[in-house]
Amino acid sequence: MPESPEIDEALSLIAAGRYDDAAALCSRVLKARPLDVGALHAHGVAELKRGRYAQAVESLARALEQAPADPALLNNCGEACRLNGETERAFECFKRAIQIEFDIPMAHVNIGLAMRSLGRAREAEHFFKNAILLDPAMERAHFELAELYREEGHMPEAIERYREALAVSPGSSRAHRQLASVLLREGKTREALEAVSEAVRIDPRDWQAHLMLARALLELCSDRDAEASYLRAVDLHPALSPHVERRVVTARRTEEIAQEVPIPVSVVRGDLVADAGAFNVNRLKEMLPTVQFYSTNPRNSTINIRGLGAPFGLTNDGIEPGVGLYIDGVFYARPASAALDFLDVEQVEVLRGPQGTLFGKNTTAGAINVTTRKPSFTPATEVELNYGDLGYVQAKASITGPLVKNMAGRLSFSGTQRDGTLLNVRTGDEVNDLNNLGVRGQVTFAPSDRIAVTWALDHTRQRVEGTTQVVAGVAPTLRAANRQFPQIAADLGYAPPSDNAFDRVTDIDTPMRSYQDLGGTSVNVDWKIGPGRLTSTTAWRFWNWRPSNDRDFIGLPVTTISSGTSKQSQWTQEVRYAGDLSRRTNFVAGAFLFRQGIDSNPVIKQEQGSAAARFLLAPSANAATPGLLDGYGFNQYLKYDNLSAALFGQLEWSMRDRLRLLPGLRLNYDAKNVDFDQQIYGGLQTTDPSLIALQRSVLAPQAYAADVDDTNVSGQMTVAFKAARNINTYATYATSFKSVGLNLNGVPTDAADQPVLSAATVKPEDVRHFEIGVKTQPFRNLTANVTAFYTEIKDFQAQVVNAGVGVLRGYLANAKKVRVRGLEFDASASVASHLSFYTAAAYTDGMYASFPDAPPPLEETGGPQVKDISGSALPGISKGAFSLGGEYVSRGALLGRTGQFFGAFDASYRSSFSSSASASKYLIVDGYSLLNARIGFRSAGGWTVSFWSRNLLNKDYFDLLSAAPGNSGLYVGQPGDPRTVGVTLRLMLR
Repeated sequence: MPESPEIDEALSLIAAGRYDDAAALCSRVLKARPLDVGALHAHGVAELKRGRYAQAVESLARALEQAPADPALLNNCGEACRLNGETERAFECFKRAIQIEFDIPMAHVNIGLAMRSLGRAREAEHFFKNAILLDPAMERAHFELAELYREEGHMPEAIERYREALAVSPGSSRAHRQLASVLLREGKTREALEAVSEAVRIDPRDWQAHLMLARALLELCSDRDAEASYLRAVDLHPALSPHVERRVVTARRTEEIAQEVPIPVSVVRGDLVADAGAFNVNRLKEMLPTVQFYSTNPRNSTINIRGLGAPFGLTNDGIEPGVGLYIDGVFYARPASAALDFLDVEQVEVLRGPQGTLFGKNTTAGAINVTTRKPSFTPATEVELNYGDLGYVQAKASITGPLVKNMAGRLSFSGTQRDGTLLNVRTGDEVNDLNNLGVRGQVTFAPSDRIAVTWALDHTRQRVEGTTQVVAGVAPTLRAANRQFPQIAADLGYAPPSDNAFDRVTDIDTPMRSYQDLGGTSVNVDWKIGPGRLTSTTAWRFWNWRPSNDRDFIGLPVTTISSGTSKQSQWTQEVRYAGDLSRRTNFVAGAFLFRQGIDSNPVIKQEQGSAAARFLLAPSANAATPGLLDGYGFNQYLKYDNLSAALFGQLEWSMRDRLRLLPGLRLNYDAKNVDFDQQIYGGLQTTDPSLIALQRSVLAPQAYAADVDDTNVSGQMTVAFKAARNINTYATYATSFKSVGLNLNGVPTDAADQPVLSAATVKPEDVRHFEIGVKTQPFRNLTANVTAFYTEIKDFQAQVVNAGVGVLRGYLANAKKVRVRGLEFDASASVASHLSFYTAAAYTDGMYASFPDAPPPLEETGGPQVKDISGSALPGISKGAFSLGGEYVSRGALLGRTGQFFGAFDASYRSSFSSSASASKYLIVDGYSLLNARIGFRSAGGWTVSFWSRNLLNKDYFDLLSAAPGNSGLYVGQPGDPRTVGVTLRLMLR
């Protein structure tokens, strides 16, 4: 660099770290001498140090015009171009510098960095090694080569190079820190702890080292020390946000960074779940627009992703869920658990698309993977109390700590109560309340870093007075006027208590009860063997369901008893191994066994009342026979057994430095059998064939048995390409299936009132799925991801109702083909040091591609019994859905305690959707928006107080609409919760 007094002074200022003063001095010199090479060079270096890369490139490029053969100038210009994102230009600068003066080690390092930015790993490796040959004591060259190996997944080589860097420069904080990150990934936790502790000692202000230390301490179950390290990292780097940090997920059954996983996965941390009040899947759907959850009671609950998973309507236990719910690796077979409170959640991952090659149970639409907090060897106690209107009270508690040497335990509790949101004007009671109580215990035995065994036991009890729906309207049908609700109600002298569903009143005349008990136990073994990790999960679970429903939803004695009791148990065993085959190849392989039994214990019961004949039969002299249907009912006895076994696996092969191929395969075997017996009792005891025929048209005896098995092979192929350092792309083609189903609620009858036994079996679904996605992190505090997908299902398992006879329950049938396609976007950002946001949006277009023999919609009841609804919308799918949330924090003090004040919100929108298997213009749920907000204070001493409101704007909306039984045109709806406000107090004791 040409020397002059001004340039000497500028260089001294740069050496002293006074980059602003150096840039200002050079600017003054350049006003007088615009082509001064020394001033341009020094100005470019100063701007480079200030992080003003575009200005640095401009000054250094002008200097190069005057001195094109200056190696130092070429190196600095190349560095500025590289950091400004002009990688090709940087490469040319470094290349010219080496041609002029080959033996400058830093030039080789710089060109290696440019090659790495371009994704040309092999060439980058060549230049880093050149630099080491020229200067074996150059720490930077060893470090950058180690970084390259780490990014490419060559962990043993990365460890070796980090240690080489430390051998020549023991005081390198970053080398210690990065070495620790690789050691953690390799399961060498104690070595990692030593390395990162040294990094913190060398540079106490290295926030990344403190964050890495927190992770290592968590691995060793030292929660208190981990939290202290994390808080220190936040103090040093306030922009650190839970919305944009590099989240570790287990979506592919091994720990990975979410942004690098080639599948669409949404991650919600446990603290955000708790703060947002999303204590079950129903609340979670507001944060994730691709998730749909519909529930008329815990048994009739449906979890869908992208509109697929389970048929819309009454639950039929004879088919599999298309969305798998996993809690700590245990598959939950029944969706009823989704209505219960989360207990001690660490993280929730929502995976979209078929997941058969990675998870034990085959899932065609996606999976919800919930991870709870594990026992810790650091004693800790947490207590949370919530109080709000509608009598809302929720208490949560968790205690953890060591039990004996190498053994720790955790005990968690949650209880939720709330008054009902509907008033029964007949009894004065409130219905649709909340009353949940759950407990979970865990014990972990960890004799070494390589093995951990965790035993868990949980039980949840729900005692809800509900759940019912209210009158939402009456649709005209094609039946005679005397078969439609207005005339029926007039003949019976009945009027609903309100024609406005949002008056939230009902007059049901049957006690409402949704009682369930759910629990189980599991043993999980996590053992590092050889180049990978072996995981075994053994679990047994039960679900007992004891309901009482008013299935006519009005104050007339139409159906006076409806009690679909069920006793279910399941046993699962999953074993999988995840590891490396070579430097470029890793894999996951496993086996899964599932056994489920369902019993109607003691009996499934339905009974009609005195108004049933007028409501369900065409008026006639025979139909008016006194007592014809009064007390007429059935007892159902059901035995069902389901056995499923599978082998599954997925390979990941790094074909090129930036190109990966991920094939997966699944072999599945399913065997199911059912013994169904429906016995009729009560009503008018008569020998008159015409009267008996009328009774049988409403409820008829049925008995059948079915035994079926099926074997299926499915798989996927994913291609992942790293377009740039912070841009990951992928494309997937997958085949999947939902196993053969059995009708467990009875089957339709033929013209002779005989059961159609061929309808007892439902064909398996055949799924073809395409997906492309881009995951980006354009800036350190911003992630933005886009996914497009197309799914086609042949023999879609649908829930239908035969409207031609008095069948009061739905049954399963196959739609010939459905198609769902869509576009999804999600992003998270930390806009400033105290402000963070997350957002997600989804466009989903689902339709019946071919369903020529569907039941007619509500308004066409009384016409043809079959309708071609091909081209109509699939139920439950909003074409547009959106969520947005954010939080602002500010340091302060409350009651003399230091901490953070915060304000946060989360908003969601869903467009209108069809709420009927066959789209009806009367059963369309209008689109709606919800806004939740909270403000509060987090004390540095471990306590938090917040004030919150859900549905802040008090929006009236329906969760769903449905046709009332009886085909009279009456339809009912389930209003969403009104505005609620409350306060939360959370306390952490150490």
